[in-house]
Amino acid sequence: MAVPSNDKTNAGVATSRRLYVYNGGFLKQPRLRRILHLAGYDIRLGLPGANDLVGIWGQSPTAHRGQTIAAKRGVGLVRIEDAFLRSLHPGRAGGEPPLGLMIDHNAVHFDPSCPSDLERLLATEPLDDAGLLTRAADAIARIQSAHLTKYSGFPLAEQPPAPGYVLVIDQTRGDAAVTASGAGRAEFLEMLVFAQEEHPGARVIIKTHPETARGLRPGYFGPEDCNDRISLLSDPISPWQLMEGAVGVYTLSSQLGFEAIFAGHKPRVFGQPFYAGWGLTTDERPVPRRQRSLTRNQLFAAAMILYPKWYDPYRDQLCEIEGTLDAFEAMTRAWREDHGGWVASGMRLWKRRPLQKVFGREKPMVFEDDTAKARQIAKSKDRRRMVWAGKSGALDQVVRVEDGFLRSRGLGAELVPPLSLVADDLGIYYDPSRESRLERLLNQSGALRADELHRAARLRREILKAGLSKYNLRGAIPDLPAGHRILVPGQVEDDASILTGCSDVKTNRALLQAARDANPDAVILWKPHPDVEAGLRQGIVENPLELADMVLERADPVALLDQVQEVWTMTSLLGFEALLRGVKVTTLGAPFYAGWGLTDDLGDVPPRRKARLTLDGLTHAVLIAYPRYFDPVTNLPCPPEVVAKRLAEGTLPGPGVGNRLLAKLQGVFASHSHLWRRQ
Repeated sequence: MAVPSNDKTNAGVATSRRLYVYNGGFLKQPRLRRILHLAGYDIRLGLPGANDLVGIWGQSPTAHRGQTIAAKRGVGLVRIEDAFLRSLHPGRAGGEPPLGLMIDHNAVHFDPSCPSDLERLLATEPLDDAGLLTRAADAIARIQSAHLTKYSGFPLAEQPPAPGYVLVIDQTRGDAAVTASGAGRAEFLEMLVFAQEEHPGARVIIKTHPETARGLRPGYFGPEDCNDRISLLSDPISPWQLMEGAVGVYTLSSQLGFEAIFAGHKPRVFGQPFYAGWGLTTDERPVPRRQRSLTRNQLFAAAMILYPKWYDPYRDQLCEIEGTLDAFEAMTRAWREDHGGWVASGMRLWKRRPLQKVFGREKPMVFEDDTAKARQIAKSKDRRRMVWAGKSGALDQVVRVEDGFLRSRGLGAELVPPLSLVADDLGIYYDPSRESRLERLLNQSGALRADELHRAARLRREILKAGLSKYNLRGAIPDLPAGHRILVPGQVEDDASILTGCSDVKTNRALLQAARDANPDAVILWKPHPDVEAGLRQGIVENPLELADMVLERADPVALLDQVQEVWTMTSLLGFEALLRGVKVTTLGAPFYAGWGLTDDLGDVPPRRKARLTLDGLTHAVLIAYPRYFDPVTNLPCPPEVVAKRLAEGTLPGPGVGNRLLAKLQGVFASHSHLWRRQ
């Protein structure tokens, strides 16, 4: 029977075949129905006709209903299971819907009694395409680096046991993947004996299944199996950290056995899982028909790239594994940083709702501006402290928060909520007086993998193609004078990046003067800062045409970058945006992008900035690794590519009536305060 198209895009939704189901889960889970629809299946109730199919969930307790009807009606049976990267938490623990499905027309992948579509891929697919195998190697590296697994909702603070132990993997009692191998408690005990005999004197650690640790389903091992050499490990911990310290891995049919292969082990397998029999495991009960030898990358390519149907929740379409990894990394990072909860200080009232959406998904944030009270609440509730960077002062042991670099379509001063935020546990990117998390990432950019650099290059191309910047303001550009054009962007003069990152040149007029003095024959183009133009912040230059050839009011800064040869700046983000577009940049302060060999630096740059960066290395740290992104359409943490898409397409909700009124009031107060300062 033909398998529906493996096309992974919305445009390639296969011609639908009616799929009759007899399990309520298919009807109650919208994500499940959506993935099946995109994969070419039309969920129905009733009795199938001759050309229809029956869908069942693996070997669940309700599967017999569909099997009986399919046999009586003489129609094909489709077996459906969660993909190997599912969600943060198990479905039984109230976890979110799956990010992918395995849809099989021959057998469920974990049942060795009959070859599944996955086994046929492993046995017969050439798996010799260099591009496919490179993608497999890159995906393996990403999964390990981000500590992803089927259920990735675990903190990284938990340390693994001291290395040198034997790892024995438990599973849930009566699990279909166990019973399909004809195994039970006796086989698990046999596995435990082998682990001890084959590693005399070594500690044995039994890893408890996440559902057992949560009290949802019992496992095959318990405290009665422990002694002075054998111990249970039920704490949530990264399997990749756990594999690293193991001298041997023993499993019946767990997915952790599959992951152990990519961690460099040759696991001892006592069942007959799909990954056994291909030369990468030591098999106690071999499957005779599996005779092929595969590499790790070939096994991964078939099981993780070719076999599953992966889903992109932001674009609502099927995707390749790379798209799912983008989503899963963003969701996992957000959970790991936020699951303990936050106590936030120094947050303006209008910011609190958007901050709650970003950082309060797991536990509602507590806002408290009194430092002593905030510290007490954090201690009593075991929460981390967060402070808006400009209000943090010399506080230690706090995470400093600021807007990210692909922020919004509109100004922060106009109270437009941000789509990206940075949460820095070391310092903050604009303050060179101390190391920030961004600075550390930039110093480590030499260790980036090829796939990470390629992703940064793709993102940069998308940003340039869409003409994106921090605020994405648009404005007409007048005809510019001919000659060597230097764009000088104004800044808000009391901006923290100037107060902390500038020494000799600290005002817009001084910046203009320096640019003119160094370039007497150039065409100097003065671009006032949008917040200053809007009357919201200070930084007006009186009589700028004394130094500049043209003043560009309310002009599109990104469009200007395409028509100039240089940018001179104190610390403006426009300098970074110029670098992305290949424009020469001279800095007179110490912005985060200075000191890495990409700019001409006239300011005092910290000597600790030792790395020499490529543009892709800079892009990866600044736009991918450092910020967090939030999608206001799905209300989910998201990767930067999604925010770039939303900004490019304009598919963003507005700031709301309340924020617009607050922005107008803020502008009135800013204008009055500016007049008072001038008087």
